[in-house]
Amino acid sequence: MQKENSNALTLTEKISNLPSLPKQYKGMLTHIEETMPQIRKSSSNFYKSHSQFMGTMLDVTAISPIRSVKHTLAEIDKTRQALEEAHINLRKKDIEVRQKEKELNDEPDELKREMLETEIIHLQVQIKNTNNSIHGAIRKMSYFTTQYKSILKKLGKEEITEEEYEDEEETYHIMTCMKQALNAARARGGVIDEGNLIYLFDMGINSAVAQQEIYSYLQKENDMIATNQTPTHEMTMQWLEHCAERFKGDSIKFAERRGFTLKDKKSLAQLEDKTNGK
Repeated sequence: MQKENSNALTLTEKISNLPSLPKQYKGMLTHIEETMPQIRKSSSNFYKSHSQFMGTMLDVTAISPIRSVKHTLAEIDKTRQALEEAHINLRKKDIEVRQKEKELNDEPDELKREMLETEIIHLQVQIKNTNNSIHGAIRKMSYFTTQYKSILKKLGKEEITEEEYEDEEETYHIMTCMKQALNAARARGGVIDEGNLIYLFDMGINSAVAQQEIYSYLQKENDMIATNQTPTHEMTMQWLEHCAERFKGDSIKFAERRGFTLKDKKSLAQLEDKTNGK
């Protein structure tokens, strides 16, 4: 890959030579250029879309562990695709630079040579910016790879099968719906909103029973606060797990009533058996 001509890309040597630039801005550019090494070093910490905290707490928001694995793998795959595209783009731009440098060597016209030089600089800037993005994407992918291994360790597994994923789906959706219904109810005087009532119905769960669960839980929190106790997030998680157990099986019954088989084993992917190589 061609090395970047650093002199051609400095702010002071290129932008300050623009005829249309007022004199007062040249001092500003000198000030910027003097600080640019430090700025570049600090900026390298942020060439990624989100922080690690945001990745875990706000991007991968699945409430159950196997769904968290799925969402984590989706983030890894999305980043992998972006890295592959960036790699191909870098190779193409590198070829373009070499093509234009070859043209430049053979071009006698001064204006055309100047245009080729400018196009080469533009490509070098794009290559540099793409490399910065690649570095951030690699760190993001490494982070989510660590999280994937961490979740598997917590589950005591080396891998997750599609059947295990399907088996957890009912739990995930019950907990997610009740989480949303609870948060909506907090803003609606304890009443579940229409969207989550529909969600409950579509899963075969009686919304009146779900509403009673929420009333009871909110009352428990209010009683604790009245006696100077503090309700915790863990308490809410335990209640959601209780709801998942209480409503477990309702979806299967509703699916069967509609003529569906909720899980078709013959249509699931099978992981390779490591014991016999099959």
